[in-house]
Amino acid sequence: MGWIRAERGKSDVAAEILDGKALAGRIREGLAGEVAEFRAETGIVPGLSVVLVGEDPASRVYVRNKENAVKAAGMNGDVVRLPADASRADVLAVVDRLNADPNVHGMLVQLPLPRGLDSVAVIDRVDPLKDVDGFHAENVGLLAQGRPRFVPCTPLGIVELLKDAGVETRGARVVVLGRSQVVGKPIALLLLRKGEGADATVTVCHTGTREPARIAREADVVIAAMGVPEAVGADWIKPGATVIDVGIHRKADGKLCGDVAFAEVAPIAGRITPVPGGVGPMTVAMLLKNTLAAARLAAERRG
Repeated sequence: MGWIRAERGKSDVAAEILDGKALAGRIREGLAGEVAEFRAETGIVPGLSVVLVGEDPASRVYVRNKENAVKAAGMNGDVVRLPADASRADVLAVVDRLNADPNVHGMLVQLPLPRGLDSVAVIDRVDPLKDVDGFHAENVGLLAQGRPRFVPCTPLGIVELLKDAGVETRGARVVVLGRSQVVGKPIALLLLRKGEGADATVTVCHTGTREPARIAREADVVIAAMGVPEAVGADWIKPGATVIDVGIHRKADGKLCGDVAFAEVAPIAGRITPVPGGVGPMTVAMLLKNTLAAARLAAERRG
C-alpha cells in the first residue's frame, strides 16, 4: 500500500509557525563565532568537501546553498564535480583522496547518485570520522546505541526546532511518517534517547502501515517525511498537535509545498513548520555544526 494524496482546500492559519529560517540564522551566527575561536586556538580552518556526480538540478541548488553557508561560517569548502557517467572506480577514487586529505574534515556525497552507481558502497567508503551526513554504517550504529557521533542533518535540525519551540517530547506520543535512512529512522532513534529533546514514545508509519491517518491522529507530534506532496490532511492531525513537514515538492504552478497540506492542517495544529522556511534551513545549519565537530575531532587526534 502506498501513501495516498488527496486534493486539499484552503483555510486561515491558526497554528504557531516554527520559523526554521530564523532559528538557522541564529545557529549559523553562533557557529561562525565558534569557528573563529577554534581557528584562533588551533590554527585549523574547518574544511568541508562535497562530491557532486551528475547535473541533477535539485542537487546543484542544494550544493550551492551548502557551499555558500560554509564560506559564510568562516570554513573552507569545495565541490568536487564528476560527470553523470563517472564510473564507480572514479567516484571511489575521489572519496579515497578526500579521506586522505588532512585539510578535509567533513565530507559528503550528494544524493541521489546517477543510476548505476551504488550509493551504499560509496557511503561505506567515506571515513566515518569525516561522515558529516551521518550515513556511514558506523555512525548509524552509534546512533542506534544511543551514543551518537554524527547524526543525519535533517533529523538533528528537527530536534533543534522542537527544543527551541519548547515542545515537550518527554512522554509525548510522536508519529513519524516515513522510514527512510535519511530522516525517518534517525529521527525515531534520536527521539527514543534519554535526555532533553528526547524520551518520546515513537511510532514509525510507512507504506505497509494500515490506517496511518488514524495512528497519526493520536500523536502529540507528527513528523511527515513521506515524499508525497500534501498527503497529510486535517484528518491526520489531533487538534493542537505539533506538525513538522520535511517534504519539499514543486507543484505544477511552480509553487513549493511539503508533505503536509498546510492550509488545511494549520488551523488545527498547535505548531507547524512552513515549506519553504521550516526544516530545510535547519538541515544546512546542522551540516555546519557537524563539520565543526569533525574538525574538533581531527584536532584532538592530532594532539
